[in-house]
Amino acid sequence: MSLSRRIERAQQRADLQETGPDAVAPAAAPKPAQVAAREDWLRDIRRSLQDEVIKASDALLAVDAGGDIHKEVAAVVDRFLGASGSAITRDERMRLIEEVIAEVSGLGPLEPLLLDPSITEVMVNGPDHVYIERGGKVQRVDVAFLNDDHVLRIIDRIIAPLGRRIDKSSPRVDARLPDGSRVNAVIEPVSLIGPVITIRKFSARPFTVEDLVGFGTATAEMFEFLRVCVEARLNVFVSGGTGSGKTTTLNVLSSFIPEDERIITIEDAAELQLRQEHVVTLEARPPNLEGEGEITTRDLLRNSLHMRPDRIIVGECRGGEALDMIQAMMVGQEGSLSTGHANSPPDMLRRLETMVLMSGYDLPLRSIREQIASAVDLIVHTARLKDGTRKVVNITEVYGIEDDEILTQDVFAFVQTGVNDDGKIEGLLAPTGIRPTFMGKFKANGIELPPGEFGIPAADPTQAGHSRQGKGRWVVGETVLQADEARPTIGLGRAVRASGMVYVSSVGPVDPETGLVVTGTIKTQATQCLTNLKARLEAEGSSLDKVVWANWSLRDPEEFDAFNREWARWFQGDAPVGQCTLMPSQQRRAGFRISLGVIAEA
Repeated sequence: MSLSRRIERAQQRADLQETGPDAVAPAAAPKPAQVAAREDWLRDIRRSLQDEVIKASDALLAVDAGGDIHKEVAAVVDRFLGASGSAITRDERMRLIEEVIAEVSGLGPLEPLLLDPSITEVMVNGPDHVYIERGGKVQRVDVAFLNDDHVLRIIDRIIAPLGRRIDKSSPRVDARLPDGSRVNAVIEPVSLIGPVITIRKFSARPFTVEDLVGFGTATAEMFEFLRVCVEARLNVFVSGGTGSGKTTTLNVLSSFIPEDERIITIEDAAELQLRQEHVVTLEARPPNLEGEGEITTRDLLRNSLHMRPDRIIVGECRGGEALDMIQAMMVGQEGSLSTGHANSPPDMLRRLETMVLMSGYDLPLRSIREQIASAVDLIVHTARLKDGTRKVVNITEVYGIEDDEILTQDVFAFVQTGVNDDGKIEGLLAPTGIRPTFMGKFKANGIELPPGEFGIPAADPTQAGHSRQGKGRWVVGETVLQADEARPTIGLGRAVRASGMVYVSSVGPVDPETGLVVTGTIKTQATQCLTNLKARLEAEGSSLDKVVWANWSLRDPEEFDAFNREWARWFQGDAPVGQCTLMPSQQRRAGFRISLGVIAEA
């Protein structure tokens, strides 16, 4: 039966269903049943027209390379309509022509969605269900593919130029469009609803600080703070949930890197949009049909260390490459950037621990946490709020480790103030009142902070500050330039004379010249403690050989043997008796591994 005959019968059936004894004369507008029937008929025409387009595809592609594609496609459509005897309106003909052009030179039904700048994500759930994200909200659109094969042809058109493949033996693929938009596709047997395509669109023009401030992502002052952090070569992770704006934020942060630095980017599918000139972009490669030739993000990260990078940017850490990234941050590639999926800054650190364990190395958990605490300086956490807006909600410092737990503190946090008449959440990324311990890093790099220092409170010399000596890569550059940092007021020792005895407590590994905690092993800190103890006793008219009782406070009891060897070296023969206790939290936060207390004869 011809297509025209089928539409005629469908219209007759619709007319019969609508007529009856109380029927009212039809209005000028088509009836819903008639519209649906005509759409079914037009769908049949599109399906048949697809075969004609496929047959003429080579010729049409040649025309598209240097001719009038619209004229040639119109000729193909007219020949088909004439041969099938189909009568369509002028608007329907123009729509068919545009659809064929999109099919030949673009991505078919997806083409108008990709050209719409207000759409940020396109989701194809099989041929009949297409969704978009606009303004942070997901909605279904009246767009459809002809069948599963039609969706598969579009997927092949996306991945073929990249040398990637998708089939039943490899039913998922990550790719990118020429404009940098990220594409993920899955097919059977992984997908049970047909081929699925997810496209994360990227702006043709990279977003700037002004754009994100206009979107309400964060304030200009907060981006200025992040700028000086990047210039001071802090290692930064951008964390957040799916679709929270991590990559966009990373793009903006990377724009703060000076032009005279060599930047190497590493990604599964290249989507970063750096504007500096000296940028080397590396992209991972999946295995070929024989399962060979795979190049992972971890392979590229290791290789990048031989390419003389000033900065390394990893698009996203998902697995064992996190260990290599942390190692790079610790051994010279300061100022490196990356992203990761997490619900909060502490969750990002826990995910890093898990990813390091995925590297295949059997490392103690404490060793992993110590390396993370030493490598990562700042976590910028993004979130997509209930109203669909994306915001930076936390800027969190990683400042050390205590009781095998990585220590963090929010420097800025998002405070919601209300909801406006349009249902948009209002609030501000405001200072928490905590002064980050890396403030001396700015002066060490010659960075002048604006008056008020972003609302961060000034240093309080009466309070014990967090020791920065755990960040071993900073010690040399900051020891001299740390005058404004809070120095530990603990560890200098307290002495009391009573009944012919001298009681001394809380002698820590503090350099009396600088007031800073010395770094190094338990032996190094024990030597400093005993040196301080000797001076303190002599100032009170006593000495080490008059000590009759001692208390050793250790951060890690397993280090007692190493400490005791140094203790025995200072006390030859009969050493004073004593006891070992666990160190209080205040001394732990200051970076002590050991502190001493003694009772001696006056």
